[in-house]
Amino acid sequence: MSEDFYDVLGVSRDADEDEINKAFRKKAAKYHPDVSDEPDAEEKFKEAKKAKEVLSDEQKRSAYDQMGHDRFEQAEKRGGFDGGGAGGFGGAGAGGFGGAGGAGGGLGDIFEQFFGGGSGGGRRQGADLQTRLTVTLEEVYEGVEKQMTINRPEECPSCDGAGGTNPETCPECNGQGQVTQVQQTPFGRMQQTQACPNCRGDGQVYEETCGECRGEGQVTREATLSVGIPEGIRDGQTLRMEREGAPGERGGPKGDLLIEIRVEDHPDFERDGDDLKFRKAISFPQAVFGDTVEVPTMEGTVEMDVPSGTQSGERFRLERKGMPRLRRRGRGDLYVSIQVVTPEELNAEQREALEAFAEAGGEEIEVEQGFFEKIKSSL
Repeated sequence: MSEDFYDVLGVSRDADEDEINKAFRKKAAKYHPDVSDEPDAEEKFKEAKKAKEVLSDEQKRSAYDQMGHDRFEQAEKRGGFDGGGAGGFGGAGAGGFGGAGGAGGGLGDIFEQFFGGGSGGGRRQGADLQTRLTVTLEEVYEGVEKQMTINRPEECPSCDGAGGTNPETCPECNGQGQVTQVQQTPFGRMQQTQACPNCRGDGQVYEETCGECRGEGQVTREATLSVGIPEGIRDGQTLRMEREGAPGERGGPKGDLLIEIRVEDHPDFERDGDDLKFRKAISFPQAVFGDTVEVPTMEGTVEMDVPSGTQSGERFRLERKGMPRLRRRGRGDLYVSIQVVTPEELNAEQREALEAFAEAGGEEIEVEQGFFEKIKSSL
């Protein structure tokens, strides 16, 4: 990646969080691999995702602005600014710098400490949450609003997310929420500012721990959400509901809710991308003489011509009778496979007629071996 993150999203350098999120949504709608046919869509989506990750994080954005694009990426490659998964659409978590140097440290650890990213100080976005939602093929065909209920963390109402009552000024940082130390590094002496470990960056300590959340600042609550199911979404694809995830730290914005869609199997149709498949059983006379038969579709029954001499296994296409194309115009097709059904029982008149038919075709009749087995073997 060589393009400036602000240019990737098309925002100014003083853009706020809402502008950054709005710009990312536009890029995702255009370049997400599930909806885009452009050959470089996946790479462009990854660039936009990475740009949003960095510019939405207070510490990372500060580091990026001070270091510049190239130095920031070099530091990331050497030591790692691992903020929770920049590449994947389904990645969860939006934490600060995560040192990748292990016990031996590394350049990423130094910058993490220098910019105060690792100890919970600063306003942070909450974690993304993941869940599943099962829908029917009919619901996917039409596109619907579905109600779903989930259990998720919410800010504790008793302490407003503080985790305690009767706040007092932290004696360690004198209410600043940060402490400053001087550290010797390969670059020389650096002044290191980080979140106060005593109050975790709040600037306050509490005389009593909140009894409802037990000091966590969060409680689990049941929430009912309305989820828009777009026409044509496929099994296994993911919907993102912004700001419906876990609450952020120190007043930071909520994370997102990622919903994996599971589409139930249909009793009549098999789905293949945007196309549908259906098996139509017809009788031997219908296959021989041809007929007009009824075929179900997602919008009701239609008539289809079966030409004379149709063989079992032949397939016919009904154009635009398949599934809607996700966020694109048009529909797939419906493919109808013919299955010629051999009757299991015959009356005397039927048997006589078919024996005559076989004799006219020059076949030797051995009824005890199964006449229709002979007919099938000759097709």
